[in-house]
Amino acid sequence: MEKETAFYTATMAKVYADQGYWEKAAEIYRHLLKHEPERNDYLEALAEAERKIISSGKKPLGDLAPLFHQWFDLMLKYKNLQKLRKFKSGLP
Repeated sequence: MEKETAFYTATMAKVYADQGYWEKAAEIYRHLLKHEPERNDYLEALAEAERKIISSGKKPLGDLAPLFHQWFDLMLKYKNLQKLRKFKSGLP
């Protein structure tokens, strides 16, 4: 059976996160990032959800969780570096 994703919105993810349902929030943010990979806010929220899941002692993705956490952090840093380079190239 296919999951119902009609209600997978940033608002629903935030509601789940605010209530401490980090796994569900992370699932929704992953879904949203598949459709809008350029959204840094989703990426940051997913990284935060993954940090909370890991800090709670749960391993949502088995041994891959720390790698995904590192990947999200590196992706955020890379996007920020791109912005800085773009800004720098616009300076006289």
